[in-house]
Amino acid sequence: MSETTQRLEPLDPKPLAGRTCVVTGSSRGIGREIAFEFARCGADVVVNYRHSDGAARAVTETIEADGETAIAVGADVADPAEVDAMAAEVHDRLGSIDVLVNNAGITVDRKFEDMTYEDWNRVINVNLGGTFNCTKAFFEDIKTADQGRLINISSVVGQQGNYGQANYATSKGGLFAFTRTLALELARHDSTANCVAPGFTETDMLEKVPDRVREKIRARIPLDRFADPADLVGMVRFLASDESSYMTGQVLGINGGMEW
Repeated sequence: MSETTQRLEPLDPKPLAGRTCVVTGSSRGIGREIAFEFARCGADVVVNYRHSDGAARAVTETIEADGETAIAVGADVADPAEVDAMAAEVHDRLGSIDVLVNNAGITVDRKFEDMTYEDWNRVINVNLGGTFNCTKAFFEDIKTADQGRLINISSVVGQQGNYGQANYATSKGGLFAFTRTLALELARHDSTANCVAPGFTETDMLEKVPDRVREKIRARIPLDRFADPADLVGMVRFLASDESSYMTGQVLGINGGMEW
């Protein structure tokens, strides 16, 4: 073989092997697909849920049937005490984590003039407060991991705004600033923080939208379709892997070409 010949390294079939990943709100929708993808990549997965115990168990059973490790841990991310209890259980059963995906979120849609303080606080407390609570509980793990990863799931609505969603848009837009700040603070520890901003995705949230409104939304999407949760997981996998080690503080839109 010539001295100038370079041998190509084979791709790692399990790029997340040996890592423990927490995915909040992962009993269904986008979070469930992220949990499945992480498991396929060899990670131990923590499936967090609030009420959907049966659905969360179904996710862990599917992962375990494939020979990987997963546990379901219930916690309302808006409640700091429940989040701390979740972290304690995770540490007791799986040890320190490497990757945290803040995915849990809710909507309470109403025109601003009709929006109540309760409507506002409920969404902010889950979507933004929950991200703070979970990041706080696992921050030391992410900071001290060989390559810790914080991944926040936002929304194109946080970039564009959306009629009747002042609370949701504000909560999702706040994740951009939170991500950037955490990226700066984690950089000295060789850990990263990034944000994924999906477009309108076929989940339970979108199913609640009336057909006439769905058609108006789809008309604004250059690719002329809503995202499937599977369309998003490749980017999240990349952000959790070694391949993203020089990317931090970024907001990555996966929205079918919508401008913002």
